[in-house]
Amino acid sequence: MSDGSPRKRQDFRHLHRLRVRWAEVDMQGIVFNGHYLMYLDTAVADYWRALALPYAESMQHFGGDLYVRKATLEYEASARYDDVLDIGIRCGRIGNSSMMFEGVVFRADQRLVGGELVYVFADPATQTSKPVPPDFRAVLQDFEAGQSMIQVRSGGWDELGSDAHAIRTEVFIQEQKIPADLEWDEADAACLHAVAYNRIGMPLATGRLLEHVPGVAKIGRMAVRQPMRGGRAGRSVLDALMAAARARGDREVLLHAQTSAAGFYARAGFVPRGPEFDEAGIPHIEMVRAL
Repeated sequence: MSDGSPRKRQDFRHLHRLRVRWAEVDMQGIVFNGHYLMYLDTAVADYWRALALPYAESMQHFGGDLYVRKATLEYEASARYDDVLDIGIRCGRIGNSSMMFEGVVFRADQRLVGGELVYVFADPATQTSKPVPPDFRAVLQDFEAGQSMIQVRSGGWDELGSDAHAIRTEVFIQEQKIPADLEWDEADAACLHAVAYNRIGMPLATGRLLEHVPGVAKIGRMAVRQPMRGGRAGRSVLDALMAAARARGDREVLLHAQTSAAGFYARAGFVPRGPEFDEAGIPHIEMVRAL
């Protein structure tokens, strides 16, 4: 571990929370030492989500993949069954073909385990190293500098329809098995659409805005690609659509939320109105928010 290794939660822009499971505790009643590597690896996977990078597609875009070269752990205290842990991950250094991630396992503010993971960017076919691409390097550096990883574009179907169509097809038709004739309607041509993109131009999430009645906006067709759920893509689209409704003078916005996503909308200030109902074979509830 380097002398400049992170010591506090505030040293990390990204923290991933998990709870210790019974299967991870050894006969001493503490987390088995090897599981801390799994905790760090789980947090790294969530780090890519924070960067708005669907891992497999992004590595294909960058023309390589990451391979672990070295993993180091330093144990300071033990976690126990049912502890809530926060795993801090940050990119500490980027070399020509390698990158080093620093991680810390925290219980509240107590540092339990520190670690370093060194990855090499390499050709997947030969596993020979190659230089980290400039756009990949820029995403990592900009994230650690506090910059936003998502850009939302708003516009008409003629401008954004191709990307919105691809996301909605993947989420609604392929994943949720909604019939295509229920997904597409004439409203798309008249709606304001929003699409969230990552720093390398991949479309991640979409939604649309239309007028329900004068003064009341309706948000619909909210879709987030599966690898990006739990990140900021969906909320960024929702915020952009609410801002557009507010700018045109609407006083209220409503939406039909899938019940499984009601918590997402509740965190954005929406409240349920009325009973649950079926829409396209999926349970929904109407939710509203004043603007």
